[in-house]
Amino acid sequence: MSSAPGLVTVILLMLGQTYGESVTQMEGQVTLSEGASLTVHCTYSAIVYPALYWYVQYPGKGPQLLLRATKANEKGSNKGFEATYNKETTSFHLEKASVQESDSAMYYCAVSHTV
Repeated sequence: MSSAPGLVTVILLMLGQTYGESVTQMEGQVTLSEGASLTVHCTYSAIVYPALYWYVQYPGKGPQLLLRATKANEKGSNKGFEATYNKETTSFHLEKASVQESDSAMYYCAVSHTV
């Protein structure tokens, strides 16, 4: 995946449904200028409160955990990215105030059943 200098390309995918939990994520490719803010929307559906995750996959690499939250109102953060587990809006939106070219990657929102 290559982009012009000064541009950040983000590929967004949705992961499937398991045990009655599912996530819905904006799909497609987003290209931003360096320094722009990024919000990737992710909402979930679950019978009980699930654990929520964001994974990142850089070009030529395998997916790796970016951040997670396991309880309502918990905030995950890593490498300038943040996501807050919002029980009221059933969301776990990924945000970064200022993206860099090194942020060009695929980002996955995921949910898992907790016991």
